[in-house]
Amino acid sequence: MSSAPLLSIVSVTDARPHAPEYHAYSAMLAERTARGARRAGWRVERVAAADVSVATTLRRTERAAALVLLGGEDIAPEFYRAARGYRAEGAHAERADEAQIALVGRALGRHTPLLGICRGHQIIDVALGGTLVQDLGEHSGHRNDGVEIHRVMSDHEVELEPGSRLHGVLGGRVITRSAHHQAIDRLGEGLRVVARASDGLIEAVEHETAPITGVQWHPEDPRAPRGQLGALLAGLATPALRLAA
Repeated sequence: MSSAPLLSIVSVTDARPHAPEYHAYSAMLAERTARGARRAGWRVERVAAADVSVATTLRRTERAAALVLLGGEDIAPEFYRAARGYRAEGAHAERADEAQIALVGRALGRHTPLLGICRGHQIIDVALGGTLVQDLGEHSGHRNDGVEIHRVMSDHEVELEPGSRLHGVLGGRVITRSAHHQAIDRLGEGLRVVARASDGLIEAVEHETAPITGVQWHPEDPRAPRGQLGALLAGLATPALRLAA
């Protein structure tokens, strides 16, 4: 397995003592991503960006053939020129924000394949100069409010843009599992929308020239459609191998 290409999976943190149930669920999603990546033929290294310096995150991902940025805390509003104090604002992880934004910039410069999931999808947008809707409000349909953490995910369907990379990987219409209270607002430079929800919210983006993709949903959730995560992770391999050649 040592000859397999390296995939760096970058999460926010490996410890949330203030939110143990949320952390346990997040850790389970991260582990499912790592297992899915190994099944897809990747050698995996995991980095928790809030737990080490920005320089360490960049160094540990230096040799990665591809990257996955996972979900987690809201991005600190300073990174997209907005104010704090919005509804449902929680703890932020500014070091992780800074590191992951830097990873997107480096991936863009090198054309390194990168997949952003939920927060990671929003990080891509913010890194490229975009902004976020800070709160979708209660009962938005994109998460289940006021329930146990294992019931927070909401199901809905999205249709993918014909001709997009995601359409080629997943097909035209997919069921998605989501649990977000924020969303992309103004699109970052070089990005194009390749999926929207029925209410118009941006569900997936791709960079126009680099192999960078973001999905607002959670393909790594246990109740996501079978094979969705594997298809996305396998889809990272083709541009990675092309880059290596």
